[in-house]
Amino acid sequence: MLVRLISGIVLLALLLSVIIVNGGVLAGFLLVISLIGFFELVRACNVRAKNEKIALPEAVGYVGIVAYYGLLFFGTKECFSEYGTLLIILTVMGMLLCYVLAFPRYRAGQIMAAAFSYFYAPILLSYIYQTRNLPQGQYLVWLIFCGSWGCDTCAYAVGMLFGKHKLAPVLSPKKSIEGAVGGVVGSALIGFLYAKGVQIFLPAAGLGSEILWAYPLISAIGAVLSQAGDLAASGIKRDHDLKDYSHLIPGHGGIMDRFDSVIVTAPLIYYLSLLLLDL
Repeated sequence: MLVRLISGIVLLALLLSVIIVNGGVLAGFLLVISLIGFFELVRACNVRAKNEKIALPEAVGYVGIVAYYGLLFFGTKECFSEYGTLLIILTVMGMLLCYVLAFPRYRAGQIMAAAFSYFYAPILLSYIYQTRNLPQGQYLVWLIFCGSWGCDTCAYAVGMLFGKHKLAPVLSPKKSIEGAVGGVVGSALIGFLYAKGVQIFLPAAGLGSEILWAYPLISAIGAVLSQAGDLAASGIKRDHDLKDYSHLIPGHGGIMDRFDSVIVTAPLIYYLSLLLLDL
């Protein structure tokens, strides 16, 4: 527990730093953890053929991730909007080309797993950077973590105290319905306190009173999806008899173990912010 606590504090401090600095620092950080997350997923899903050190579709995925983040950071907003989706399509088509040219080295399921891994971790994680660059992004980006890690903490506490009914007994026996509800309510409360704190301590930000209902709502909806992301990542591990995706973060596991809920929460927070705050 001590190792887990220390590594969690170090990770949080690093995350705080890169998000506050933003720009190339944040984009570079997300690129690195996206590459690691992709590696963990393709290894977990057995994308590599027998005795391969790196699979051809995996190599295409690495190139696609670097190209995607390069376009995200160096390209204009208009350029990214126009060509970002095209780049994703070309990467997936490159993986399919590997399947055809190397047939029958890879099974269809391996190619689908590689394509899923490319989209699931790297592309969805990029929404942290995209949220940070919205008009209110320096404030909105923290809702991603209120709705994911805040939910994790509240769900754990409520589940330990009041949990009686299993949420997903086969997939995650320790999670309870009471904990899940507590996670959503706790995330909404954190979102409200955060919005109130911004109003009181950062009046120069000029944010309107609408954040007092929008931030809690965004955080609560994010918490619902974050729990689905957590369970989905656990399901992948159970399907492949893994305890952790890796041992990169002491006491936590790998990038996919620590960012499983953040991955699915980030794009939701981005689009909810656009919708509810009319950005």
